Amino acid sequence: MAEQVAAMCDQLIKAVMVMMDAETSQIYRLEALKFCEEFKETSTLCVPCGLRLADKSQPAVVRHFGLQILEQVIKFRWNNMQQQEKVQLKECAMQLLATGTHSILEEESHVKDALSRIVVEMIKREWPQHWPDMLKEMESLSSQGEAQTELVMLILLRLAEDVITFQTLPSQRRRDIQQTLTQNMDSIFSFLLAILHINVEDYRKLVSKAKAHCRVAVATLNTLAGYVDWVTLVHITSRNCQLLEMLCLLLSEPELQLEASECLLIALSRKGKLEERKPFMLLFNDVAIEYILSAAQSADGLVVERRYVFLKRLCQVLCALGFQLCSLVGPCSEVEVPPNLSKYTEALLAFTTHSSQFLKSCTVSTWASLFRHETLSKVPVVVEMALEYLKVSTTNLVRTGFPSKQDSPSCVYSRMDFDSDDDFNSFFSSRFYQLIVSTLSRILPVEAFHTAAEWLRFQVATKTAEGLCSLMSPSVLQWDALTVFMECVMHQIFKSMDEQLPIDQSMELLQGVLNYETRDPLILSCVLSNISALFPFVTHRPQFVPQVLYKLFKAVTFHIDLENKAPRSRAVKNVRRHACSAIIKICRDYPQFILPCFDMFYNHVKELFANEALLTFLEKCSQMEALVLISNQFKDFDKQKAFLDELTAPIITQWTSEEMTRFVLWDPVKFLSFVGADEVFTEQREARDTAGPNRGQLSFCLYAMLAVVKRARWPADLEEARAGGFVVGGTPAGAPIYRNPCAAQFLAFLPNLLALIRTQNSLFMPENVARLSETFSRAYDVMDGDKLVILGLPQPPLDIYDAPVHKSLLDRMQGFFNSLFENCFHILGNAGPALLQDFYTVESLAEGIIGSAFTSLDHVPDHRLQTLICLDWCVRLFLKQLVISCPPEYHDSLLRPLLGPLFTYMLQVRTLILNLRAVYEDCAVTQEMLEEQLVRLLTREVLDLLSKSHKSLLLLEDVMMESVQVASSPQPTEELSELGRCLMKHESVYMSLLTLSFTSLSWKDTTNCHRTASMVCWNLLRPVVAGNLLPEAVTWFYTSVLRALQVHGQHEACNTPLCNLAMLIYENLRPRYVELRAVMTQVPNISIDALDLYDQRLVDPNAQKAGEKKRRDQFKKLLAGTIGKALCQQFRKEVHIRNLPSLFKKPKPEKDIVETEQLGLEALFSQESNTL
Repeated sequence: MAEQVAAMCDQLIKAVMVMMDAETSQIYRLEALKFCEEFKETSTLCVPCGLRLADKSQPAVVRHFGLQILEQVIKFRWNNMQQQEKVQLKECAMQLLATGTHSILEEESHVKDALSRIVVEMIKREWPQHWPDMLKEMESLSSQGEAQTELVMLILLRLAEDVITFQTLPSQRRRDIQQTLTQNMDSIFSFLLAILHINVEDYRKLVSKAKAHCRVAVATLNTLAGYVDWVTLVHITSRNCQLLEMLCLLLSEPELQLEASECLLIALSRKGKLEERKPFMLLFNDVAIEYILSAAQSADGLVVERRYVFLKRLCQVLCALGFQLCSLVGPCSEVEVPPNLSKYTEALLAFTTHSSQFLKSCTVSTWASLFRHETLSKVPVVVEMALEYLKVSTTNLVRTGFPSKQDSPSCVYSRMDFDSDDDFNSFFSSRFYQLIVSTLSRILPVEAFHTAAEWLRFQVATKTAEGLCSLMSPSVLQWDALTVFMECVMHQIFKSMDEQLPIDQSMELLQGVLNYETRDPLILSCVLSNISALFPFVTHRPQFVPQVLYKLFKAVTFHIDLENKAPRSRAVKNVRRHACSAIIKICRDYPQFILPCFDMFYNHVKELFANEALLTFLEKCSQMEALVLISNQFKDFDKQKAFLDELTAPIITQWTSEEMTRFVLWDPVKFLSFVGADEVFTEQREARDTAGPNRGQLSFCLYAMLAVVKRARWPADLEEARAGGFVVGGTPAGAPIYRNPCAAQFLAFLPNLLALIRTQNSLFMPENVARLSETFSRAYDVMDGDKLVILGLPQPPLDIYDAPVHKSLLDRMQGFFNSLFENCFHILGNAGPALLQDFYTVESLAEGIIGSAFTSLDHVPDHRLQTLICLDWCVRLFLKQLVISCPPEYHDSLLRPLLGPLFTYMLQVRTLILNLRAVYEDCAVTQEMLEEQLVRLLTREVLDLLSKSHKSLLLLEDVMMESVQVASSPQPTEELSELGRCLMKHESVYMSLLTLSFTSLSWKDTTNCHRTASMVCWNLLRPVVAGNLLPEAVTWFYTSVLRALQVHGQHEACNTPLCNLAMLIYENLRPRYVELRAVMTQVPNISIDALDLYDQRLVDPNAQKAGEKKRRDQFKKLLAGTIGKALCQQFRKEVHIRNLPSLFKKPKPEKDIVETEQLGLEALFSQESNTL
């Protein structure tokens, strides 16, 4: 036997060395690995070989492999081992702990970890029932030396992680071990604190063995961190917070401060009853807070990674302490404001002014909590810090510290936190500081205004360098930070200072900004934002309105070159777009103040339109949109209609011209020729794109009509609407019926709009695709930007702001087709809410939409992605708006004909894409991902549409989405809305809806599955449950739910609603459909006896019914075999840990208390009782 073990060990050692040798070929390494794995799985010599290989005379890699063998034996063979073998293995493991390792500083960490895992695996199987003295043995072992003490710490930590954190045990074993740990927690904590105290003292005193004691102290702190997270707070705060005070003292020890801060952070992050957390306030005493303050104030120093990690933890400790302070101090609390609060705020301010952007951002939420706190915000120390923080914000808001730069002390820290400037930009969001600046502006409005005013005056007076700036130029960074500060302050001041607004000072600031001139587009964009921030003050000084408009109009035509010709740089395009948006925002929010300037505004727009080269068609449309917003203040239907007639006359004339009606918009061939998609371009001909103006003409018509339909409205006040002629009647319920002054223009526009949608869909037909020229053969491909949006990936940075934007002809054509599709559905989506009955009563409207939006969709195989995107636009931009706004009287004539084909098509698309998966090649992986994600997004949009279709779902949607992780997810039981009942009347639509809902349960989309199972399926099925359903249909509904459990059951968010849905179907239909039992018998590993008992209680009317929760638990156990595993769990070898006799189960009373004990009830009704 010994010779056999020795020979096998020699072979195993050779195999391990072959595997670990970097020079070994892949073939030999695989053969060695296979040999080792087969040995671990099948050999009967595992224990003796494992012990022999684990001897400390062997190399570390061999010892680690030997320990792995022993761990494998305990995990997978323990249940089949004889008791004597278990005892022998346990004694050998304890011997390894005592004498089987080198000294603490020499032993490899992976060997220590492997050895501790062996002991923990035995503890999980035998403690406390069969190994009651385990804790005493560990305590005794720790007295043998530093190496053994460290191993004991590793064992206790690993045990807590497996039982509490990772929960890798069956529930009964976990409960037994956790309860035993809890019962012994006093002694465990005393033991840990004693070990920590002894080794810290020895570390400070001794020189020769200081590192060994330090290593033990570190291991003890790590172990404490594993327990502090879950033990009752009493153990953490016992002995007058001895643990927390000790941790604070260790913050001054360079070798221990990181682990001490992590343990302290976990403790202070605990939640619980306020009464239990009151001892945390002891950390504000002189000793503890002094150590924290000292560590914080020494934060800026030599940049070392371990030191920086410690600073992060210390900053988080301060933040956690602040949240405890805000929770405990209050008007109704007995906890008083700590006298050392100033030292705490000094420590927090030290991190707020630190060079690291990460540390600065960590403190923001804590400061916000302090400044918003009802009691603390009034304390003089906090008020003083609020003033200080206002000044600090002007520095912190400036985006400095790019990893690629060397111009700031922050750069060194940023290189440790971020991989690139893009990561830094993504992290450095002004949202960090917007919250805090808004809070400060609320409690200190005057000081905040003066700070903003001083900063703005400084920036206006500062000269910028010659030439154009980049995004990282100091001037741009300063202006950008100022803009964020100004927007937060001015917005909050209007809420906080109603009667004492600084009007004069604000007008002085506004005048300075209006007079500021710059030729840099990035700075000009910030100037425009500051004008928008100050504009609310103009409502008190209307005479400034013309100056503001003049400044904005000047920015609309901003250019750098003298000729103002395309192509313009991206920065120039952005600043012009910004100016247009600012004008629209002012006209939307303050139209009554712009109305006196309407004629000036309109005449200026006419002058701009007269010069074709001044504005792009998008910029022209934005000016039209602003004019329409102002015209809403006419409050006179005839006057506004006459203005809209004049404004849209050129567009309607062009859109309804004979060329458009007879050729371009109705004929795909003519359309492709009109937009130039059938022309071949070379590099020499690219400059002569004669069809470019045609594309611009079509886009302008659509954008302009969208602006009019989107913005033209009747007065909000009913009396003003009546007086202006906007009300034309009333509904039977008494609600007024309005008319829109743009109705005539839209109705003239509509026929050709529907024709254009139909023509665009027909472009995907093979004969029309063949007409595309070689230059534009990929014109229907999805644009790269859209792919990133679909896949949820970040867009590439646009940092080349000074270079002209050159797009290829193909890019322009793709963008044109995309915007054309999108705008068509945008217009239709806005038409319903804007025109109301004028839109819904259009003759044959449903047929027209079906014949345009849903035509030619059978050519999905050729251009699936683009078609799916177009359908997504149709649902998201048009149909959802229509469902929300459509009155009930038009449900049957309009919505029902539209929704039926949509539900049917969704099923066809999904089936088609699933069938096409077999022909995907490696190069089409991205295509498959895009299509899968697009169908997922489209399904969610349709589901959202269903939510809008059912009143019950509307009522439950917010609640359901908030309770995704709640244990029980109740099914909605309200009645369907009018639209829901309308759809049910038509069998084909209703069946498509049912089929789509139940089929989509098993699609690979957990969000869709949860929402459908929770809110849609049972609401749709319940009305017909009492009717005569075909047995095949009942079986299909039920198996669809079980199939979904197989796909999504491992996710708790899906598991609960799916099980509830399955139980509802089974309990309501099983008494009449015995076929459901046949389905249940096919569930893997189902207990037929449990199923029979459940059926008996369900079918037998005289059987005693269990409570709902109990029935739900029973049914969940019946379906356990259907629940699928995550991919990472499917091929994992199962570890079986047997339950031991429970230690904590209370015996049930054997006697009847009512019969054996006198309760005094008979005395109450006895004749001798005269009390009453």
